[in-house]
Amino acid sequence: MQYLEYNFSLSPRTETATDVLTGLLADIGFESFMEQPDGTLSAYIPKASFLPSQLETALQAFPLPGTDITYTCTEPEDKDWNEEWEKNFFRPIVIEGRCVVHSTFHRDLPQAEYDIVINPQMAFGTGHHETTSLMLAELLDTDLRGLRVLDMGCGTSILAILARMRGAAHCTAVDIDDWCVRNSLENIALNRLDGIDVYQGDASSLADKGPFDIVLANINRNILLNDMQAYVARMKPGARLLISGFYASDLPMLDDEARRLGLERLHERERNRWTMATYRLNA
Repeated sequence: MQYLEYNFSLSPRTETATDVLTGLLADIGFESFMEQPDGTLSAYIPKASFLPSQLETALQAFPLPGTDITYTCTEPEDKDWNEEWEKNFFRPIVIEGRCVVHSTFHRDLPQAEYDIVINPQMAFGTGHHETTSLMLAELLDTDLRGLRVLDMGCGTSILAILARMRGAAHCTAVDIDDWCVRNSLENIALNRLDGIDVYQGDASSLADKGPFDIVLANINRNILLNDMQAYVARMKPGARLLISGFYASDLPMLDDEARRLGLERLHERERNRWTMATYRLNA
């Protein structure tokens, strides 16, 4: 899949402004973000799904007065993303002292209860972003033994991999991007796991899958609002839905949709304003 790379400069540049911009971009389909040493924000979106008018509308609605935002756009050349991450970005990460996430090129690794190998083929899904690390932390505190799990918008399938390591009976991983499907299969093999099936598709592809005890969806607010009904339709009574990819300020509208569908929020986690929430489907 071909991606567009946008580089945004903010003036004045503050952590809050960068967080707000990241949230707005995620809502219109940008999939990964990297803060560069010069302070610019690099953001990536699939070329086929990008509408320039959506970007202009989002920037016009930027809620922090006095913030000037400029950007450039390029279509990045194909490159060895593993090499790029090794040189510049991807470092081993430890989640809750219990799970270490690393790639094949890392050495002198910390020891942990769960050891996950991820070779990203694009710059997302390594566990470094708050939304992924929050979901991983929640899985570490969830009894998954014998359960059937859906990882929706799976990316690298890092969540499905940890779920299987923690005793899930079977995992189904789904992503709209064929690149993510291929990378998921590679990562599952690297971790020497079975019991994880990977499919290409969106929420409409779930009709013949499940039912599930646990549904994981680390995507973005708008897709969660649009697709939550499809997730619930494939959940068993009493099943749990774990969602992330949104800010704390978005939680009330997600709660409203969840209640409409018979879900009860059990708790949430927050880090740097990014949030995940766990819901239970009432019987």
